[in-house]
Amino acid sequence: MLAKIISGATLGLEGRLVEVEVDVPEEGLPAFNIVGLPDKAVEESKERVRSALKNSGAKFPEGRITVNLAPADLPKVGPAYDLPIALGILIASGQISADTSDSLFFGELSLDGSLRHTNGILPVSYLAREKKIKRVFVPKINQEEASIVSDIKVYPVESLLSLVRFFRGSLEIEPAPKVDLSSLLKVAQAEFDFAEIIGQEQAKRAMEIAAVGAHNIFMRGTPGSGKTMLARALPGILPTLTEEEALEVTKIYSVTGNLSSGDSIITTRPFRSPHHTTSRIGLIGGGSNLTPGEVSLAHRGVLFLDEFPEFPRNVLESLRQPLEDGKVSISRAKGSVTYPAQFLLVAASNPCPCGYFGDPKRPCKCTPGQISRYQKRISGPILDRIDLHIEVPSVETQKLVSQAKNKAETSKDIQKRVQKAREVQTKRFQGTKLKSNAEMGTKDVKKYCPLSDECRTILRSAISSLNLSARAYFKVIKVARTIADLSSDKEIAVNHLAEALQYRLRED
Repeated sequence: MLAKIISGATLGLEGRLVEVEVDVPEEGLPAFNIVGLPDKAVEESKERVRSALKNSGAKFPEGRITVNLAPADLPKVGPAYDLPIALGILIASGQISADTSDSLFFGELSLDGSLRHTNGILPVSYLAREKKIKRVFVPKINQEEASIVSDIKVYPVESLLSLVRFFRGSLEIEPAPKVDLSSLLKVAQAEFDFAEIIGQEQAKRAMEIAAVGAHNIFMRGTPGSGKTMLARALPGILPTLTEEEALEVTKIYSVTGNLSSGDSIITTRPFRSPHHTTSRIGLIGGGSNLTPGEVSLAHRGVLFLDEFPEFPRNVLESLRQPLEDGKVSISRAKGSVTYPAQFLLVAASNPCPCGYFGDPKRPCKCTPGQISRYQKRISGPILDRIDLHIEVPSVETQKLVSQAKNKAETSKDIQKRVQKAREVQTKRFQGTKLKSNAEMGTKDVKKYCPLSDECRTILRSAISSLNLSARAYFKVIKVARTIADLSSDKEIAVNHLAEALQYRLRED
C-alpha cells in the first residue's frame, strides 16, 4: 500500500514542500530504504522511526519499506522527516486511516515516540500558509513558534502515540492559540547601563547616533578606556524590533537552531560578539550545509568585533559585501543561498600593539613600523564602509574620583530619544523596504536628504580637505540626516553636517 504525507524542507531561509511517499508492499524481503538525497541525519531516522513505532504500541512492518522524499533533486537535511515517515508507515501498513491531504507534518522523534524540539518550524509554517495548507502538525515544544503565522491551524503534538489516537478519534488535540507579536517585543537588557560609563561623552553621543540610524561605528582607544563597555551597553538604547524585523530575525534563528526551546520569537535585537579567531565561514556563513554565519545572526542587531585588527585579513575583507549590500550570497557545489545581513557593526581597536600610542600618561613602546603595520591590518575599503570613527581616550582621574557626584544619563532615557528618532525614519520610509537611514542608497539620499547651498559648499570643501571618497560623501550626508532626526529637524542644517564630518577617520 502507498501513502503520501506532506512535509517541508528549508533552503536558506525559505521553505520548500517535500512529499514523503511511503510504500509498504505485501511481498518482499525485509528492508528499509530512504531515497531522495537524504543526509546522514535523515538516514538515521530509520532507527528512530523503528524504535518510536514499537515503543508507541504500533507494529513495525516486517517486509520491505521504501520511503521517497520528493522532489528527489532537493537535498534533505536534518531529522524533521521522522514524524511524516512514521505516519506514512502507519497509513501504508493499514494500522490507521487518515486524510492528510490538507496537512503538513514536521518533527523529530525520540526513541520512545515523543517529539523533540525541531529547527526550521517558522519557515515551514510560512510555506504551509503560502501553499494554502490548512493544518500544521509540529512538536508541542515548537507550538508558539508556528502559532505566529496566521491563517493556519497549528496542532501541537506531544508524541507519535497521541497523533495515532487523534486520527483514530480517541483523543482531541486542540489547535494552539495565535501569538500576539506586538505584546512580546521589548528593549534588550544590556550588560551595562550608559550611566555606569564614566566620562566619554563624545563616544556616548556617537553610539546614540549609531543606534538611531543603524550606522556602523569604529572606536579606537587605549586599553581600559571603555570601548567594550560602550559596545555592550549599546543594546540597551536600540529601538525595539518591529514585527516584520522580528520575523526576519526569528527565521534565521529557527533554521540555525538558536531559538530557545519554547520561545516563539526573537523579541530583542541580537547582539553577537565573535572572538577574533573566528573563521571566515563562521563569520560569513557557508560550510557543507550552507548555514548562516555571525553576520546573519546579527541581522537587525549588533555585530561587535573587539580587537578588530586581530581578525585575519581574509576574514575582515569578507565583510565588504554584507556591509555594502546588507546581505551575503554563498555559492557552493550543493547550490547557492542568500542570507540577510543588515547589521550595525561596532568595531573596537587599540591604537598600536602595546595599546598606548598617543596616551598622555603611559609611553608607547612600539616602533613607528610596528604601529604602521598594526593600523594597516584594517584595509581602506573596510574603513570607508564605516560611518562613524571616534577616538576613545583614557578617563581622567578627576572624573573617576567624582563619579558619585555626577549622575550620567541612563540608557532608558537615551533609548526614548532613539525610539522617537527611529519612528521618524519609519514614517519617512513608509512604503519602501528601508528601515533606517544607513540603508539608503544613492538615489534615496538624493530624495530624502536635500541640502542647502551652504551645506553643499561645506561638503565641497570637506571632500577636498579630508580626501573623502564618493561612498564617504554619501555616508556623511546619511549621518547628518540621523543627527537632524535626533534634533527633530525636518531639514539638514549646517550644524548637523559639521558634526557628521567630525566622525570621519583622521589620519595620524
